[in-house]
Amino acid sequence: MLNRLQIRLCAFQKPHLLPSFIHCYTTDSHGSESETEWERLLKPFDLENLRKSLNKITPFQLNKLLQLPLDVPTSMELFQWAGGQKSYRHSFDVYYTLIDKVGTEKEFKVIDSLLLQMKAEGIVLRESVFIMIMRHYGRAGLPGRATSLLFEMRSTFSCEPTFKSYNVVLDVLLAGNCPKVAPNVIYDMLSKGISPTVFTFATVIKALCAVNEIDSACSLLRDMTKHGCAPNSIVYQTLIHALACANRVNDAWKLLEEMLFGDCAPDVNTFNDVIIGLCRVDRVLEAAKLVDRMLVRGFSPDEITYGNLMQGLCKTGRLDEAKLLLKKVPNPNIVMYNTLINGYMTNGRFEEAKAVLDESMVGTGCKPDIYTYNILIHGFCKKGLLSSAHQVVNEISVKGSEPNVITYTILIDGFCKKGRLKEAEDIIGEMSNKGLCLNTVGYNCLISALCRDGQVHEALELFRNMPGKGCKPDVFTFNSLIYGLTKVDNMKDALCMYRDMYMDGVIANTVTYNTLIHAFLRRRATEEVFKIVNDMLFRGFSLDKFTYTGLIKALCEDGAFEKASGLFEEMLSKGTSANNLPCNILISSLCRAGKIEKAREFLKEMICRGLKPDVVAYNHLISGLCKMGRIEEAYNLFEKLKSERICADAVTYNILIGSYCKAGLFNEAYALFDRGVVGGLVPSTVTWHILVTSLLKRVTRRV
Repeated sequence: MLNRLQIRLCAFQKPHLLPSFIHCYTTDSHGSESETEWERLLKPFDLENLRKSLNKITPFQLNKLLQLPLDVPTSMELFQWAGGQKSYRHSFDVYYTLIDKVGTEKEFKVIDSLLLQMKAEGIVLRESVFIMIMRHYGRAGLPGRATSLLFEMRSTFSCEPTFKSYNVVLDVLLAGNCPKVAPNVIYDMLSKGISPTVFTFATVIKALCAVNEIDSACSLLRDMTKHGCAPNSIVYQTLIHALACANRVNDAWKLLEEMLFGDCAPDVNTFNDVIIGLCRVDRVLEAAKLVDRMLVRGFSPDEITYGNLMQGLCKTGRLDEAKLLLKKVPNPNIVMYNTLINGYMTNGRFEEAKAVLDESMVGTGCKPDIYTYNILIHGFCKKGLLSSAHQVVNEISVKGSEPNVITYTILIDGFCKKGRLKEAEDIIGEMSNKGLCLNTVGYNCLISALCRDGQVHEALELFRNMPGKGCKPDVFTFNSLIYGLTKVDNMKDALCMYRDMYMDGVIANTVTYNTLIHAFLRRRATEEVFKIVNDMLFRGFSLDKFTYTGLIKALCEDGAFEKASGLFEEMLSKGTSANNLPCNILISSLCRAGKIEKAREFLKEMICRGLKPDVVAYNHLISGLCKMGRIEEAYNLFEKLKSERICADAVTYNILIGSYCKAGLFNEAYALFDRGVVGGLVPSTVTWHILVTSLLKRVTRRV
């Protein structure tokens, strides 16, 4: 902008000095060049007349002056001076130009005062000025102020907003990351009888999808025709993308069909959204058919289309089909080859993976990258073929690539998981020779392996060396050490390590707490267990099924069945997915304590809640009834298994056969045994032991 001080020295302190301003500026060191520039800028003013007398200025002239690159204070001074002229009144255009300039500099308090001044002077405020201000609010990151101004237009400034104002505010809200407010804007619009446009609907639908209110967005799509708006491609694409991301692929597909049979042409990205959604839920064959439809309709699938279809085929084990698809791709890239190689490695088809690397890739001129080799190494390590994995590492340099830290980390992890720590150390030496250092993940592999092997002291040494090597321990590091310390029964140091985590800025996770909880449970230190649980809850963590199961078991062992049952109820009420283990623990504990009726009631409650007890739960009940001499009831429960669609196992037969034998009911025992064998029972060593022992006792009694 023009230098404010220079202008002030030359002019505008008094009206009669305006001519001096022109003369002063045209006779400065810039000479004729400056004069020419001013003549260009002031062309509309008739320069000669302006030089003769400028003791009065019109709104038209002031508007042109305000359009010059003057700073805000100078523009305001000029505006105020002009407003003080006799019989002068600012025009709407003057205000518009000044507000635009002030808004660019984010002087919003000045804008507020100018709007009020316009109102006081009786100037009719047009919608255009409000739209301009709203856009300035948006650029300044003030979407709330833009929305407030929309509602003030009618109430404060008597200006009726049209769809244009609403659309600008919606655009500002979405750009300002305030999608939740957008529906309120369209509802206000409809309540005022203002007809939305396609842009209005498209923006609000996008906002609703952003806050995961997809059903509301779909309802809005159906409402468009009621307001005379036809959905366009953008509306459909927004909804299809949101539905596909939410795993509602059937709904996404229906909308795609609407597009195909309507006037809206989908693009490749729209097809890709549905294809990705189908592949995500393993509906790969349907995704492949959709790709065929793309080709029939003249669409060209891109790398994303083929890449996701390849990934889906490999994920579902359709590797031969994936290989055929790769041959059809016009210009396959390295990612597609890596996907196929990973599929072969995951399924143990190593020779075919190597063939893709050595033949197919070379044939198409696609050079393997380090990710390709890392996939091979990871696949070999996962299957325990560590020598093959190490051989690939040695071949990398020969084939024009260099192993990186990730390459060696994968290999180290493979050896560590097999407990071959000496060889893992040798690999670290290889890394060092290549100028590479262990990262945090590499340290974690070693520390975890050492802790599993009981070498906690060595693990702690590595842990202490990490900061000096530029590696920061993370939650996995601490969890491994806590596990190692609890394994060697060093609970004091395990708790210290837990506290040190927070001192180092590392947040414990559910694994940390479960490790400590189960360690204290093994020691029957129930008081310490609940201290850890309380700390876990205090820090905002929820108990998971493993935590609940451990606590229920501890309470049952202490005979606190009511508390254990209450904890089970809490687990269900909080939506924690329960398996049969905590149920079986409760039933088993109640039966051992002779509380058979309570155990049976609990079993009925499980069934009423929609849970499906397994054969283990029934075995506990049958055993409990047998121990109390209620063999007939136990047999009746056994008969009930078939109606519950539960197959009795060898344990079930062993319990009943053993109980019959103890009661001297040998004929019933043999009959049950025969029935079991006919039904497919494979007698275990326990079954034969029970029968042989009972037979010997029977023979002995006869003798």
